[in-house]
Amino acid sequence: MSAASAHQPVLLKEAVDALTVQAGGIYLDGTFGRGGHSREILKRLGAEGKLLVLDRDPEAHAAALALAERDPRVAVHRAAFSGLERIATEVGVSGRVNGVLLDIGVSSAQLDDPRRGFSFTRSGPLDMRMDPESGESAAAWLMRAPEQDIAAVIHEYGEERHARRIAKAIVSERVTNPITDTLQLAEIVSRAVPRHDRFKHPATRSFQAIRIFINRELEELGSCLQQCLKVLAPAGRLAVISFHSLEDRMVKRFMRDQSRLPAPDPKAPWLEPEGKPLLRVVGKVVQAGEAEVAENPRARSAVLRVAEKLP
Repeated sequence: MSAASAHQPVLLKEAVDALTVQAGGIYLDGTFGRGGHSREILKRLGAEGKLLVLDRDPEAHAAALALAERDPRVAVHRAAFSGLERIATEVGVSGRVNGVLLDIGVSSAQLDDPRRGFSFTRSGPLDMRMDPESGESAAAWLMRAPEQDIAAVIHEYGEERHARRIAKAIVSERVTNPITDTLQLAEIVSRAVPRHDRFKHPATRSFQAIRIFINRELEELGSCLQQCLKVLAPAGRLAVISFHSLEDRMVKRFMRDQSRLPAPDPKAPWLEPEGKPLLRVVGKVVQAGEAEVAENPRARSAVLRVAEKLP
């Protein structure tokens, strides 16, 4: 990633436009990062508006606190977005939030810092935790996990067809040489993959898979999406930017299922299904245009989906 694209929010205008920001509204940015989307929301909020921001990354949290010191409309909470409902309840806004924005996955700031262990192109400690102060690092997990578990993670979360070969190579290497460096892991994966895609580094899928597993990203997303149904006010908007097919599939399915009538009971098809649709899908899928991708390559795989809570 080029320096020009560092910390640059993806689909900035499209995502914030989708929230239809009201001057006096309450909004929640569940993935503050370095605050690009939050700052755009604040530009459109009035003096009486409120913005809650969440992030579990300590550096993102520090950046959010710095913003809050300058802007009294901002309230900062260090938490993963799976804590969204708890925090909204604590501050008394659950069911009153006019818009939730989620920018899923690793941020440019995390990728660009080799100390965080997300990059397969720079040497750094093999960490990969969104919150380095909590949980198990990638290095620790790779040193203890059974071969079949490593293969399953790389196959399931990375959709990597050479997962078994890669897992076998990792386990073989760790016997004599602990895997503690990002470039070390990238080289092991590269040697294990028989054919290389000229447009993609051979370690891309494996690093992505291990990162998703270490941070429980899909579980976090699934929990957060359900919580949004309770947190949002009627007509409140949910805007989700995802970069990975598994994440986008989860968001698409959630919005689709919540916008449909419940299915009839197969044991009693004559009965009217209980319940009603909770969401309305808004517009079509949005992807970055050529100009944004040229300026910020990370935007290439970004997908924005939007839904609105029904009364």
